[in-house]
Amino acid sequence: MEFLGTTQLASYCGTKNSCLFPDLAPTSTTKDTYQAYYLPGYRYLSSWRPSLLHKVVSVPPGSDKQFNPTGRPPTVLPALRSALHARYSTRDWHQENMVQLKGSEASRCCAGRLNADSMRLIQDKDQLTYQMQEDSRRNLGERISSIDFWRSELTYELECLLKETQALETAKNRLECAADEMQGPLRIALECLYHREKRKGIDLVHDDVEKNLMKEVDVFKDCQEILTKLAQKISQQLGIIRDAQHALEQDLSDKNSAHFIDEKCFNLRNTSDSINFYHGVEKADGSVSVPATWAKFSEDNIRCSQHARANSVKLREDAEVGLESTSEEMWNHFISTNLAFNNRIAEVADAKNKLQAQLAKILQEIFQTEDTILLLERSVKAKEYPLKVAQTRLEGRTRRPNIELCRDAPQFQLVTEVYTIDNTLQTLKQRLQEARDTLQMLILNKSKLEHEISVKTNSFFIDKKCMDMRKVFPSTPRLIGYT
Repeated sequence: MEFLGTTQLASYCGTKNSCLFPDLAPTSTTKDTYQAYYLPGYRYLSSWRPSLLHKVVSVPPGSDKQFNPTGRPPTVLPALRSALHARYSTRDWHQENMVQLKGSEASRCCAGRLNADSMRLIQDKDQLTYQMQEDSRRNLGERISSIDFWRSELTYELECLLKETQALETAKNRLECAADEMQGPLRIALECLYHREKRKGIDLVHDDVEKNLMKEVDVFKDCQEILTKLAQKISQQLGIIRDAQHALEQDLSDKNSAHFIDEKCFNLRNTSDSINFYHGVEKADGSVSVPATWAKFSEDNIRCSQHARANSVKLREDAEVGLESTSEEMWNHFISTNLAFNNRIAEVADAKNKLQAQLAKILQEIFQTEDTILLLERSVKAKEYPLKVAQTRLEGRTRRPNIELCRDAPQFQLVTEVYTIDNTLQTLKQRLQEARDTLQMLILNKSKLEHEISVKTNSFFIDKKCMDMRKVFPSTPRLIGYT
């Protein structure tokens, strides 16, 4: 909507070069912004314009004026009038000031409340941090006291266990000294059984020698069963005691380490030099126990040690009972076993001689078969050249031209010759393969015979070795524990 009813496209609305103000962008207008006036404008415009603006925008005398033949006063352009008029009313100005005052007052109140809340928060968190630190220090002190208690219990039990271990080892040494000589015949019989387990193939037989050795072992075990069982039980018990001792020592070592660490943590202060940030350490929970299971672990270790000590005392009492035995039946079985050994050695030697004779015959047959294979290979080799000649002739005749490529008598003869020689080669190769298979069978039999001979030889030497081991037998006083 144009101002004063004039149009910017009229002939009298041109650019005014004498204006000192630059053109401003058009703005929205309201009813309160402008006051009503009447045309023509100059005598009425000067009544409401500010004196300052009037002086600034008035054209000085002597300036160049455009010629106006009609005498009509010039009209103020809309762009210039919008620059001269006030854009807001007084009411808008007061309202804006009130808005700014209320906004700043609200911000000030909010900042005041925030500062007061922050101070209360700082005091609360300081008190909470101090209380939590004191609670942690008190809990650490209680934990150190608990560790001290279990350390004393573990130390006492470990001392008792070490004393019982020493006493049990002394009892074991006494049993070993008394059983060394009694164990000799049993060890020899067991070694004979172990050596005879090294027999191979069919010689691993449950013969009279093995039966007598097993009876001999049973007799020896019957004579010293109590002594042997006691030695084994003591060895097992020593292992159990060592496990209990290791558990106590490990638990005590862990308690010492935990006591050192907790005491170091107990003595830490806010002014300590060794404190540092370890971000995320509160999230990594490496705990493996709770106070109940922690105390139960040490209690179980002590209870296990007490149980091991009680069993050890019982074993030491039993060890005092079984230090005597008899040796008469041991001698009887020792003599009968030696007789069985002599009979078995003679049987093995006879079987070995028969196998060696058969091996000599197999070797002779292998020699003859190898000669036959050699002759067959030479015959096959000799047939290859005639086959090459016949096939070469056939291949050469395939290059005859045109009508000369005739299936004549030479062609039939060459084809027949190739088939005949090829069949001959197949027959000879088949016989050669049969000869080779026969040779392999003979070689396999030879290997079996050699293996059997080695088995018999091995059994013979094992039995001879066992007889050499059985030449020494302890006397009766040594068998009953005297040295």
